[in-house]
Amino acid sequence: MTLIQLALLAIIQGLTEFLPVSSSAHLILVPWVTGEQDQGALIDVMAHLGSLLAVMLYFRNDLMAMAGGGFDLMRGRKDNPASKLLIHIIIATPFALVVGAVLFAFGWAEYLRDPLIIGIATIFFGIVLWFSDRAVQNINKMEDSKLSTAVWIGLAQVLAFIPGTSRSGITMTAARFLGISRKEAARFSMLLSIPLLGAMGAAALLDLAVSQPIAGAPGLVDGLVVAALSAVTAWVAIHLLMQLVQKIGFTPFVIYRIIMGLVILWFVLGH
Repeated sequence: MTLIQLALLAIIQGLTEFLPVSSSAHLILVPWVTGEQDQGALIDVMAHLGSLLAVMLYFRNDLMAMAGGGFDLMRGRKDNPASKLLIHIIIATPFALVVGAVLFAFGWAEYLRDPLIIGIATIFFGIVLWFSDRAVQNINKMEDSKLSTAVWIGLAQVLAFIPGTSRSGITMTAARFLGISRKEAARFSMLLSIPLLGAMGAAALLDLAVSQPIAGAPGLVDGLVVAALSAVTAWVAIHLLMQLVQKIGFTPFVIYRIIMGLVILWFVLGH
């Protein structure tokens, strides 16, 4: 895998991981469009590790507050907003971890890496995102919501294993349907990504450590390059999204998804 392709993958991952446009779909489509070898799920996950570093640095104050909230929980205090946010994260996380473990353990995730599936999911879930943003006007915060809100968002996150759905997009969609404001939906979606990205990254590193190297396949150095570059671009994307989400809403992302999905379907069905 060339340095140019690695850089392209890293930049795409960083820019799209936290935008509601499906980073996994973009990563899968890069080799499909360029005609180069598919980098495989392993490099995809290493790119996600860079995004993990970026989101942890950007939301470091929230993470520190939730750490303090964790100590309050152990002392029986649940009225701290940070404690409530931590509880929501804990409740919403296991669904995707369990489904993801099953998919990757049995190799079923590879069956979803199909351009036709990506095209359909990109359009469909983009439209659902638009509808959720227009149908709900509430401006609640996650800390003030019911525990069932976290359950529904966690269940929605499972759909993100379908490339084209977008993990950030589907969790923001669920949050908006449940009455969470745009900015708070984006914030919770990014914080919710931390345990999932961490688990995926740990699995990827373990796979690198125990698997036999394949001639010509991307190695650890390639993965580290992707992780570093994606971290930088992801931080920029997070900053821009948090600055603009209240002003522009999700409509520009929906338009992009529809155009992208139509182009994919045109190539798939027209060739």
